Order: sequence, then structure tokens, then C-alpha cells
Amino acid sequence: MVDALNGLEGVVAAETVLSEVDGLAGRLVIRGRLLDQLAGRVRFEAVVHMLFEGFFPDLPGDLAAPLGAARAEVFAETAAIDARLLALNPVEAMRALTARIADGDDLATALRLTAAPAVFTTAVLRARGGGGPLAPDPDLSHAADILRMLRGITASPAETEALDAYLVTVCDHGLNASTFAARVIASTQAGLASAVLGGISALKGPLHGGAPGPIIDMLDEIGQPENARAWLEAALDRGDRLMGFGHRIYRVRDPRADALKAAVARLGHGAERLPGRLAFAEAVEAAALAILKARKPDRPLQTNVELYTALLLEALALPPAAFTGVFAMGRVAGWIAHAREQAAGGRLIRPQSRYVGPAPKLAA
Repeated sequence: MVDALNGLEGVVAAETVLSEVDGLAGRLVIRGRLLDQLAGRVRFEAVVHMLFEGFFPDLPGDLAAPLGAARAEVFAETAAIDARLLALNPVEAMRALTARIADGDDLATALRLTAAPAVFTTAVLRARGGGGPLAPDPDLSHAADILRMLRGITASPAETEALDAYLVTVCDHGLNASTFAARVIASTQAGLASAVLGGISALKGPLHGGAPGPIIDMLDEIGQPENARAWLEAALDRGDRLMGFGHRIYRVRDPRADALKAAVARLGHGAERLPGRLAFAEAVEAAALAILKARKPDRPLQTNVELYTALLLEALALPPAAFTGVFAMGRVAGWIAHAREQAAGGRLIRPQSRYVGPAPKLAA
């Protein structure tokens, strides 16, 4: 009898050329390049090109203009925003608008889907705030246009670079829950839109992409560095999980935490409040790591991507309710690349389960 592995722990379900997550070394490789060679060094469009290369025969050398055109194209779907849609959580509203994009497997569909979380999340946020959605500017970079569509004004170069660093950092991360969901759907030949919708649905869960938002609540409740230890100890005494610490794969510090901390530090040079907020977060981080080491010495609970994700997105004036949608803005490129890779293999993903229910009653 084959042993059942709950959560598929340790099971290799796919071979991929896209990314490698080395949990023991604390290393993330994306298409042969270490994360620190990409985050803060290249634009999101360049990493999308890296991920898409080999999966679309008509892939141009530069995706900036085609992705800008795709943003302008999908903006038409924001006309469907109404009161019922705005009553939804922002990520659910973004998912509903994304569902209006037709399925397909070509580059044009891939670019529309890459543009969708950016255009729809910002449109929903503006509509919830009482403003109207702003049409994209195809001549801007993807990160710069996201911030302009959200705020209505041009972002500073430092802010654009910070968002670019975030989108690059989260673009792909092995066979995580949302990427696996996208690959399962792609294996049925359902199409890229279906795969992306599956990825969004998995991402919104609080154990995956829904995690960074509560970190802002945690920091606000702690208030001052001297309150950190007591607040964190009380949370653990209640059995709460400390958001921002521990990861299913990494047994050392999550390399994405360092990439985003560096992005926050670079952004903080021109911000009045951020240096103090960063120092406060560092104090909370140090207290949490010390407490976790003392309480759970046998478990490697280090800082993960969530802590500095929350700090960076907060510094860019993005509300916590939007954090999962912004995560999708970066991860969508990885979902699409994995979906194309899975479809190229042509194998339906169909694991087995072991029945542990009651035995049927047999007639005498």
C-alpha cells in the first residue's frame, strides 16, 4: 500500500524550467538567475519575458509596448463594475472582472491576463473610494501605470522602482498552492483564463496570498517597539500564528524577505515616515525571532516574504484590502508560464486518494 502524504509533502509533481526554491540554502532561482540578480535591477516586463520565453512562438523581444496595449484593451471590462461587484472583497471583484476574458492559449490572451489584475484591482479600489477608474497609459511601464491608475498622479521613480522590485520578487515561486492549482487546470486543456482564475482563487486564501494584510494590523496593535515582546507572547499564548514568520519550504530566512527589505530601505530615503516604520518593523522582527527560537527550538521559524511585503505596499499607499490583488499582479506571469509548460507536456494531473470511510454493508 502506498503511504498517503497529506499536503503532498515532498512529492515531486512536475519538472520545470521556471523556478527553483531551495529551502535549505534559502535560495530562489528564476530561469537560471538568482532573485538578488533580478529584484531591484530589472523591470517586471523583463521578467515576464523571461518566464514566457519558449512558450509563445511569437514572443517579441520587448514586452513593454504589448503589455501596455493589453492594459488598454482589458480596461473596457471595467464598465461592468456595479454596486454588487463593489460589495465583494477587492480580490473577488478583480477575479469576477478577469472571468470576462475569453479563454485561449495564445500570447494575446496571456498579455491580457497579465494586465488584468493591475487594471481591475486599481479600478475597483478607485470605485470603492468614490472615484472613477482611470484608463491605462500604454506608454508607461507596468509598475508606473499601476500607481498612476490607483492615485491619479504620476508616481516618483523611487516608488515605481519599489513596486517593480515587489512584482519581480513574487512573480514565481515553485509549485506553490496557486501555481499548482493553475497547472492542474491547465492539464485539462481548459485554457489560460481558467488557469489564472484558479490561481487567483487559491491565492486569496489566508494561508497563501491573503497573509500579508493582517501584518499591518499586528504592527498597528503593537504600536511601539517596547510593546512587541508582550504582544507577541500573548498572541502565541492564545495559539495564534505569528504572520510573517515561518514557511512551508524555507528552513532558513526567506530570500524574498531580504529583497523586499532592501526595496523598502531604498524607498525610505525619500520618505519622512518610512525610516521610522522600518526600524519599528525590524524591532518587532527581532523580538519575534527571539521568542520563536526560545519557544520552538526544534522548528526553523524565520522571517518570510509577508512581513516586508506589508511594509512595502503600505509605503506605496496601497490599502491592506488590496494586498492580495497586488500579489496577483506579479504572480500572474508565473501562473501563465506554468500553465503553458504543463499544457506542453500533455499529461492530465490526476493523483490518487485513499478511501478511509465506512465499508459498504453487504447483503446477507
